[in-house]
Amino acid sequence: MNKFMTLLALSCFAVQAQASETRLQKIEVSADVQTVERGAEALMTDCRSCHSLKYIKYRSLANYGIDQQKIDAWRGDQPMDASVMAYMSEADAAQSFGVAPPDLSLMAKARNGGVNYVYSYLVGYFVGQDGMPGNHVYPTTRMPDVLGISGATDEAQRKPIQNRARDITSFLAWAADPHAPERKRLGYYVLAYLFALTFLLYFVKNQIWSGLK
Repeated sequence: MNKFMTLLALSCFAVQAQASETRLQKIEVSADVQTVERGAEALMTDCRSCHSLKYIKYRSLANYGIDQQKIDAWRGDQPMDASVMAYMSEADAAQSFGVAPPDLSLMAKARNGGVNYVYSYLVGYFVGQDGMPGNHVYPTTRMPDVLGISGATDEAQRKPIQNRARDITSFLAWAADPHAPERKRLGYYVLAYLFALTFLLYFVKNQIWSGLK
């Protein structure tokens, strides 16, 4: 009996997880500077009132190529090596929402589904038949619909909001691993070096064996 109940519970969990997974929209994020900059600007406008990115420094944004004037406007009197912190203190946010809003630095990697989760969450808001707001991906969320997707009545209104959500998701994907493009570039150099080294070793090996014949 206990085994049956365990299997039943696991089956229900699997069905629930699958149902949650089917709600996630699959998207492609971009790591080019223009997209990341648009995402950063949207996040600073729509999300930074409550959310911080404590692992991202303003200097990291500048090093990636984001416009310095925009960075200066975002940081105010904070130094370039300061972290991007929310305008609202964690205590005030917790008092207002009942829970402190999570830090967004690693959000694109912290959630199951990664960038698909983040994007689907941002565009997952709706207004129910009772007139109350909800979110398909995270029904118990305390965060309001900051992008306004629940008020969009047609595709023409939804499209720019979806594009903005995609930009924010692209920025958060970069923030979760800001050195990924650098590692990829380094990887190409390493592969080229290994290819050249392999060719040289093969050439030397042939020269040595030709002398022994």
